[in-house]
Amino acid sequence: MNTQDAKRVLETALICAQQPLTLRELRTLFADELGADTLRSLLDELVRDWEGRGVELVPVASGWRFQSRPELREYLDRLHPEKPQRYSRAVLETLAIIAYRQPVTRGDIEDIRGVVVSSQIVKQLEDRGWIDAIGHREAPGRPALYATTRQFLDDLGLSSLEQLPVLEAGGQPLAGLELPPDIQTSLLDDAAAEPTAVTDTLSSSSDAPPPSDDALPPPAPPAPESDDATTAQADA
Repeated sequence: MNTQDAKRVLETALICAQQPLTLRELRTLFADELGADTLRSLLDELVRDWEGRGVELVPVASGWRFQSRPELREYLDRLHPEKPQRYSRAVLETLAIIAYRQPVTRGDIEDIRGVVVSSQIVKQLEDRGWIDAIGHREAPGRPALYATTRQFLDDLGLSSLEQLPVLEAGGQPLAGLELPPDIQTSLLDDAAAEPTAVTDTLSSSSDAPPPSDDALPPPAPPAPESDDATTAQADA
């Protein structure tokens, strides 16, 4: 099979796929006759072939996929207008802490935010498929350790956590990322609020390993979350 035919096969499979395709799955198209390096080279050529179009080929955590370019999404959304889900600042801050400090326990999150993390916040992030419990810390009570998922990276169009933007003091949680349309409005609403100390704390220690129970200072009893009533929930 020549290069042009191989690119046509790849292009067709990727356009028709409902989920990102891994290199392993793409090699199956050619009965493993193409090596991984050759396959990557063909994918890079396809990326260049689609430059300047409304659709782009991108690698994400789960594999390769075609997607609409960000600047065109507002037009596509008019075909299927939906009310965006509303995510409170507390949800986005919790997600940012997990993304930059994973794996973390609820206790770690509460130490950074200074308030109790409600079960509803954790459940909402789990239901969205953005976080998951990957184990338990060997400490009294064996608290669950939370980390982000491949779905989180896929939804943000990232292939690895290294692509997360560098946090700046006083910045907004997850600002600068191309977030899914259904939470874009909520993030913009939150951006108008005054910044909290959460981002300052993360930006000063985003490269540090997750804190251990022994390394953490004894925290004061967390204050009840004042915005529980507005904790992230979908608009009816």
